[in-house]
Amino acid sequence: MITFFLVGLTVHVVFFVSIFDIYFTSPLVHGMTPHSTPLAPPASRLVLVVADGLRADSLFTLLPNGSSRTPYLRHLIENEGTWGVSHTRVPTESRPGHVALIAGFYEDVSAVAKGWKENPVEFDSVFNESRHTWCWGSPDILPMFAKGATGDHVYTHTYPAAEEDFASTDASKLDTWVFTQVKSFFKSAKSNSTLKASLLEDKNVFFLHLLGIDTNGHAHRPMSQEYLDNIGLVDAGLAEVVSIIEDFFGNDGRTAYVFTSDHGMTNWGSHGAGHPSETLTPLVVWGAGVQKAQRVSEPQPYNNGYLQDWKLEHLRRVDVSQGVLPLPYLNNSDQFKAESMYTNAIQVLEQFKVKMTQKKETTLSFLFTSYQYISLCQSLISHSLEGLVYYHTYDRFFLGCSVVLGFVGWTSYVVLVILKTHLLFLLCVQIPSRNLARLCTCIAVVIILFLLIQRSPITYYIYCLLPVPVWYSVLKDLFTCGSLTVRENAGSSTAVFLCCPQVVSFFHRTMLTVGLTALSLWPLLSGLFCKAKSRSLSWFVGCLCLALFPLMPVVGREPNIHLMLHVAVCAYMPSLTHSSLQQKQGLPLLNQIISWSTLASSTFVPLLSSTRLFHRLLSIFLSLTSTYLLLSTGSEALFPTVLSWLMFAWINIEQEALIAQGISGRQELSTIDFSANIDIAKIRQLKLDDIRRLVSLSVLLFLFASFDPASVYCFLTVFNPFIMGGLMMWKVIIPFIIVMCTFETIQVTTQLSSRSLFLIVLVISDLMALHFFFMVQDYGSWLDIGTSISHYVIVMSMTIFLMLLSVVTHVLTSRRLILWRRHKMHFP
Repeated sequence: MITFFLVGLTVHVVFFVSIFDIYFTSPLVHGMTPHSTPLAPPASRLVLVVADGLRADSLFTLLPNGSSRTPYLRHLIENEGTWGVSHTRVPTESRPGHVALIAGFYEDVSAVAKGWKENPVEFDSVFNESRHTWCWGSPDILPMFAKGATGDHVYTHTYPAAEEDFASTDASKLDTWVFTQVKSFFKSAKSNSTLKASLLEDKNVFFLHLLGIDTNGHAHRPMSQEYLDNIGLVDAGLAEVVSIIEDFFGNDGRTAYVFTSDHGMTNWGSHGAGHPSETLTPLVVWGAGVQKAQRVSEPQPYNNGYLQDWKLEHLRRVDVSQGVLPLPYLNNSDQFKAESMYTNAIQVLEQFKVKMTQKKETTLSFLFTSYQYISLCQSLISHSLEGLVYYHTYDRFFLGCSVVLGFVGWTSYVVLVILKTHLLFLLCVQIPSRNLARLCTCIAVVIILFLLIQRSPITYYIYCLLPVPVWYSVLKDLFTCGSLTVRENAGSSTAVFLCCPQVVSFFHRTMLTVGLTALSLWPLLSGLFCKAKSRSLSWFVGCLCLALFPLMPVVGREPNIHLMLHVAVCAYMPSLTHSSLQQKQGLPLLNQIISWSTLASSTFVPLLSSTRLFHRLLSIFLSLTSTYLLLSTGSEALFPTVLSWLMFAWINIEQEALIAQGISGRQELSTIDFSANIDIAKIRQLKLDDIRRLVSLSVLLFLFASFDPASVYCFLTVFNPFIMGGLMMWKVIIPFIIVMCTFETIQVTTQLSSRSLFLIVLVISDLMALHFFFMVQDYGSWLDIGTSISHYVIVMSMTIFLMLLSVVTHVLTSRRLILWRRHKMHFP
């Protein structure tokens, strides 16, 4: 069994790693010949201002009295510059947004392996091509552009990471800090001759990253007064900074300004997906070489109604997207525009040519198919971009077929193992396997030669060769044995069909509600209701109550703290913390200490209780529920209570099912001790009724999930993705532990075979993984990409996770810590 487990673990690791070679390779191209416009640019310097998290409608919409909350930017739009909407692409997050703005390409999806925090492949940017770049802003954004720059000409000035606190009294202080630093910088430059000389050179960039709007949006929502007031503060600060810069350079008219945002924000304070409130961001450009405001009388080609809502239908709107130079923004000669457009096209074409050459060198000539040729200059850009994607995904089908062959072979092998366990072989016809071994060896040699000729990476050998020994094992077992007969009434083969509703439940959580509703009818359909009415009724009501939770949203919920006050005393901490944050008093230290102490103690307090069945389960449920309450913001606080109720009902009704089946030798629940040794002789083979238990387990394991970042505010409010992610992950794991502790109890009371359960879960998870393998995507929002990966990873690791969780629950239920030993008392 250990050998089987290690082989299975190796196979699944290879299958898991394969998605990063198939879907998440870097699209960036290196080695191109650089191209530039030979004509002199109209600007000597660029000032780039990015208001993180600013929605287009929040900036452009007028106040009820007809005035603007951003009078300076409104003046620029109507008189000095050109405006439009920048259509950001998902994922609408800070990193990909800034990469698109400053480096000119969409997010490198291979950054998923780096947690979206580092650059897996170094890339060029405007900052790197500048003579000098000075940056002020967040420590989460600025370093990634300085890290990849050649030389030391990118200077970053950031505030401490601890300042990015969602519980801060006023997050707009982050933007005030940036404006203050910029003003001090230009003031000091007047008395610093070296710095002044650098500033007076051409090709300089000044980057202001303003995070206050985004932080206030997360903490108070975009419709809050804090968010809107922060926009007004940015407008006033921008006007002051522009005045200082123009004064420093003597109003020479050689400075170009760009004001925009990296992404927007939903009404409930989140971003990352593709809702218009997240993808539509403002763009205002003015200064040297920029076209001034153009008044129009004819209808503009925008039918979304925003122009009328913003009262800007009389001014020309110019929207932009990635890859194509927006000529209407330029105030230059036709020759300059033509040269710039030509350079833009040649740059994209150069990337296409390099990508094509790379793929052609590693592909056999008769297997290489070239992308269609390009003629006109305007279509050249779009076709070249399509060609880049074509060659980037050239090997995806080939690798996908290899992984699918491995998947199908491995699943077939596990099915054969299950059949051997539960079916009796009557007729065995020995067929020499020497010919089969020779055939597989020849296939392996052909694959190796094919990959050597194509100079494929080493990982390709693993993906292509792995199916060979797997299918050899499958075919060897198939050729060895002939007819079969059922040894006992086993229902293991029917478990294969369980993957269909499980897959649907990943996308439609209502399927879990349907499953629980169906499970609630089990006592009625099986006849148990007549023999144990009270326990059957408890099971029925518990299932229906729990069926409500999958219908609740996992994100975008408004906190409902008052409901939590009726759950338990532990709910007082979230209530007090929420009140403190609303009053902008920060996170109380006492609350933080109590929350972390409760979290730490919840894992070992159950070990101090008796190992008697109900005593230990009650201790585990109460300890984990207290931590879950601290991580709850609303109605989910009721979830562990309802779940625990249903788990006790499940244990009792399984006992009633054993009585109804007339099974002898069963123990009373009150007499079962988890620490007692299990009689291996009583462990039985899989039966049809166990499939029903497996269905119940699979439905309950994926029942409820909540990913509201506000749920961690009892523990910390300063942004820390790893600690916050760990706390939310623990919140998700707590229901798993409760369900697995219950299933551990049912295994003990029914003498269920753990090995048979493991094999069936392995088949189900592999079939589901094969389905999700084709659904992994390398485009869309971080939520979409992360969801597709997480679905694949969850089902791939389901068996290993359940085995590890089984070990954890075994320790929680059967082990006991004795802090002090009691002395024996003798009574007369």
